[in-house]
Amino acid sequence: MIRSTRSGRADDEARLKVGAFYFLFLHLFGRSRRARELKTKSAHFQPRFVVCPPGPRRALYGMPGGDMAKPLLDHQNTDSNLSLAPAAGSRTIGILGSGDFARSLSMRLVCSGFKVVVGSRNPKRNTSLFPSAVEVTCQADAIKKADIIFVAIFREHYTTLCDLNNELSGKVLVDVSNNAEINHHKESNAEYLASLLPTCIVVKGFNVISAWTLQSGSRDGNKQVFICSDNQEAKQAVAEIAHALGFIPVDMGALFSAREIENIPLRLLPAWKIPVFLALGLFLCFYTYNFIRQVLHPYIREKKNKFYKIPVEIVNTTLPCVAYVMLSLVYLPGVLAAIFQLYHCTKYRRFPDWLDQWLQHRKQIGLLSFFCAALHAVYSLCLPMRRSHRYLLLNEAVKQVERRTDAWVEEEVWRMEIYISFGIMALGLLSLLAITSLPSISNSLNWREFSFIQSTLGFVALVISTFHTLTYGWTRAFDENQYKFYLPPTFTLTLLVPCTIILAKLFFNFPCMSQRLQRIRGGWERNRYVKFTLPRASGEFSSGESSSIV
Repeated sequence: MIRSTRSGRADDEARLKVGAFYFLFLHLFGRSRRARELKTKSAHFQPRFVVCPPGPRRALYGMPGGDMAKPLLDHQNTDSNLSLAPAAGSRTIGILGSGDFARSLSMRLVCSGFKVVVGSRNPKRNTSLFPSAVEVTCQADAIKKADIIFVAIFREHYTTLCDLNNELSGKVLVDVSNNAEINHHKESNAEYLASLLPTCIVVKGFNVISAWTLQSGSRDGNKQVFICSDNQEAKQAVAEIAHALGFIPVDMGALFSAREIENIPLRLLPAWKIPVFLALGLFLCFYTYNFIRQVLHPYIREKKNKFYKIPVEIVNTTLPCVAYVMLSLVYLPGVLAAIFQLYHCTKYRRFPDWLDQWLQHRKQIGLLSFFCAALHAVYSLCLPMRRSHRYLLLNEAVKQVERRTDAWVEEEVWRMEIYISFGIMALGLLSLLAITSLPSISNSLNWREFSFIQSTLGFVALVISTFHTLTYGWTRAFDENQYKFYLPPTFTLTLLVPCTIILAKLFFNFPCMSQRLQRIRGGWERNRYVKFTLPRASGEFSSGESSSIV
């Protein structure tokens, strides 16, 4: 048995070796035979395309060799509608000035395929500051070589161009200057330049673009370029240059609009002033209220020093109040607008100015609400890190040991678990609302998606925040010991506006109210009708029996 087993194994190994050699032979033979068949067939077949290694003067079949040397995508031919793009490499752009903006603009123009000539009062000294492809010469020579000239000098130096009035005659001057203050002069810089050089065509533009944006590219800064001029052709030419540089030109009308364009870079967050002052006012009010309840009351009534709560604990108590009220103020103007439309039964009656401004600042108010909520989350996580918290925890532990009682309170455990869970969900929804408020995100959403996130999910965030506040307060609103100096707990004050909004939203969702509101927003008006008069067979019109009222 042992011999037969060994011989069987040897036979199996021999068969495996023979089989391996057989399959290897078939593989090699079949591969070479297949190659010969393909070679024979290829002799009678001319390929349409071949893959060529990269190198000079390589071409595809049926194409001239010079076409392969050209790039498939050229920045000058990305938009076939631009009349300037094909001629970008042949057009010369002039720049008067050698400052930071002039250098950045020259680099951007050269990268976009333009020829650039810079006019400087000291060309020899400033040549090294510009790229080698830029020609730096005196101002008179630069003016002669270009039809469109960027004036990158300060307003105080405009009078130096009066000596070049003859050379500048008929040229297009692009004023890129800004003032130091809003409405610093009676007339704009562009209008002042046009009055000094009446034979020139002045265009205001590129003043809202910084030198850093020109260097880093339009993706790292503002892409809009505001342009205005009294000459439509010159304005169109400058708009084409802005488009070729990767910016979005915005036509602001005549040169009279230059005053408004020059004020744009000088404004400091104009849409944020009212929301910021509102948030600061709410913070001061709630902070003072919490200070009276948590610090002043124990100091007067119980002679306890709790001023250590001022930096962290009172701030952490104030921040959620501000965030909650600010979030409710985002949706309160929508409720007031619906009441206004239902009362007047029309959507064509203008809102009061205060309500219109309120509606326009909802985005900023919501972002400030998210900011306060995020700070509240950070402060809450840092509460156990305080030294005072450790001392209080040790004191409670010592007292617990002395009393020998169980510290577990089932009701407090459930209350804490529920209100923390609601707080996390509310913060998550507020984060989603804040992210979709970014222009890059909101522009990628259609109107239904954007309104669903901002309106529906925003209202859900308000409801969850209300649950978070209610579970935090629990039954303390009915405890007389919580009324310090007869002042109710802080959370009860914050619930007034949000609960009113939630009840109003539920009321507007009733079919009788929602349908009426939809009809009004669709154009329906009370006591207004359209009268149609049907023509008779003779072609005459009558307002009698053939009239219809809708």
